[in-house]
Amino acid sequence: MWIGIVSLLPEMFCAVTEHGLVSRAVAANRLQIDVANPRDFAHDKHHTVDDAPYGGGPGQVMMAEPIAQATEYLTNAAPSAPRRIYLTPEGRPLNQEVVEALVSHDALVLIAGHYEGIDERVRANLCDDEVSIGDYVLSGGELPAMVLIDALARRIPGVLGNAESLACESFTKGRLEGAHYTRPRIWRGEAVPDTLLSGDHKAVKSWRARSALKRTYERRPELFRAQPLETHEITFIDDLQRGGDHAQEQGS
Repeated sequence: MWIGIVSLLPEMFCAVTEHGLVSRAVAANRLQIDVANPRDFAHDKHHTVDDAPYGGGPGQVMMAEPIAQATEYLTNAAPSAPRRIYLTPEGRPLNQEVVEALVSHDALVLIAGHYEGIDERVRANLCDDEVSIGDYVLSGGELPAMVLIDALARRIPGVLGNAESLACESFTKGRLEGAHYTRPRIWRGEAVPDTLLSGDHKAVKSWRARSALKRTYERRPELFRAQPLETHEITFIDDLQRGGDHAQEQGS
């Protein structure tokens, strides 16, 4: 996968390209990341990339031409026609479904805005998509771009050492992940559930499914709307609602 990034702060991306999972994807040639700075496409002696908004108001707006030229440079450098994405709080919410759709593209260009945002004409003519990582405002689009890159890298075949991990992650099947335990067997007086120590793989799988179901019910029940409950899951949730001991034991 190839990802181009339009950013006034290209050095920020060393945080992902030189560390952690994304760096391993880059080192393995499964992910290539290129960054273009709009300042390099500004032609005045000060490399100006922003100006006051027409109509007045606070702040500055990123000028159309430098960011457009940076975007077009990366579009031409991409190995195939890229999907160009503007990172903005006004975009569609980033979730696992969006990640799955975007990772199917061979090439992406991520546009990180600053100040009050970018000239609307760039958004209208050069952006194919707009994505938000949450209903809050950051100082720029670099952190959202890094969040998206990390989420995408995990889904690139061969990047994760254990592909089975993907099938068990939160949101993959409309459920949160359940509880996890490791050594020691007893920590501060609290023991690991017996089922996980039983060696019975079928029982362990069932326990984990119930644990995931319980956690989703307690923390994100709206996820059930996208992934309807099966009959045995409805029975389990009914038991939870009644405070059933069996459900509590099997799901936590």
